[in-house]
Amino acid sequence: MNAPFQARAGLRDPFTAFVCDDATADMLRPVAVEHGWSPEKVNKGGLRNAVQSLSVSASPNILFVDLSESGDPLNDINALAEVCEPGTIVIAAGAVNDVRLYRDLVASGIHDYLLKPFTVDQLRDTFAHAQMILSGPRGEAQADKPHVMAAVIGVRGGVGASTIATSLAWLLGEKARRSTALLDLDVHFGTGALALDLEPGRGLTDAIENPSRIDGLFIERAMVRANERLSVLSAEAPINQPLVTDGTAFFQLQEEMRNAFESTVLDLPRHMLIQYPHLVHDAHVAVVVAELTLAGTRDTIRVLAWLKSNAPQTKVVVVANGVPSGGALEISRKDFEQSIERPVDIAFPYDAKLAAQAAKLGKPLAEVASGKMAAPFNQLSSVVLSHASEEGAATESAAAAGAKSLVDNLKSMLSKPKDKAA
Repeated sequence: MNAPFQARAGLRDPFTAFVCDDATADMLRPVAVEHGWSPEKVNKGGLRNAVQSLSVSASPNILFVDLSESGDPLNDINALAEVCEPGTIVIAAGAVNDVRLYRDLVASGIHDYLLKPFTVDQLRDTFAHAQMILSGPRGEAQADKPHVMAAVIGVRGGVGASTIATSLAWLLGEKARRSTALLDLDVHFGTGALALDLEPGRGLTDAIENPSRIDGLFIERAMVRANERLSVLSAEAPINQPLVTDGTAFFQLQEEMRNAFESTVLDLPRHMLIQYPHLVHDAHVAVVVAELTLAGTRDTIRVLAWLKSNAPQTKVVVVANGVPSGGALEISRKDFEQSIERPVDIAFPYDAKLAAQAAKLGKPLAEVASGKMAAPFNQLSSVVLSHASEEGAATESAAAAGAKSLVDNLKSMLSKPKDKAA
């Protein structure tokens, strides 16, 4: 559940409930005490009181709301979503025993729906699960690893940026053993899900239409799992529906993916780069995918200049894709490098048979590649990961240097002889 504004965590109560009857209130209060919550946070009034109260105050971390007096629970829950802040876990209760209603409520963003009369054990179980979500989706083991975010940008359409983005995401998951999210921001013609033989679902379009609903629970339900470590958020929006957004949804998706995964790969079309420049601000690495053509050279120069001005903190990796082995090039690699005034970091050779095989199998190109064809993919993933490690090491080094300087200053102060009394 979300609302357009998010209160600071320190201002939020851990728990609040709005119930319709004394029996539910009497059951909730002792369970709240067990979790260290104030029993006074169990209020009467049900859903209507919840909407009125939360419209003028910060939402709690966990919200229990009684739908027993609601004539249209689904619409009323949607009204509640308008006043709930990002990250609020909503647990609903009601007397309507309808599987369709349960599914619709869960799809709307609530954590659980308890059918009345429910037991104390059921209440404890759903609260325990809610607290597990609040404790952090990445878990203690993942929290030790710094998050890695890479943006893959094609300088022109058809240069293979989506193919490289999908392969990079797969490598970070399978080879580097990191939980990875692939965010395909080509909303109308994205191929991230297609390349992995998946149905894209409505997650990305729902996020764009309702950015206020994006939270950890939304990410958990909207992402399509490709395997144990790789999840995809892609779309095939109708081409008669233009993209109408201020970019808030994309920023929030990045934030939630940073919390939920160890790595994020953005498949970032160049027109999205121009419209929403903030998308690369948090990227550790920008992989610029180019082709050795006259138009490719011109657009590579322009994209590199844009990145230098708008994202100077981001490491840029230039990739030449689809380089033919026969030497029949529109522009030689040497001339290309002289024109863009920097070397090509990685070159991917052209292999039509391998590309066709990957498409037929519904697998990323890096998974079916072997030998010399696999080398550039492994090199790319190593560059992305090594830069993140270098950033972390630089941060630790700066902190250590600061601590050493402080210790040296203290030692110097202590070693000075005290002034003799006059």
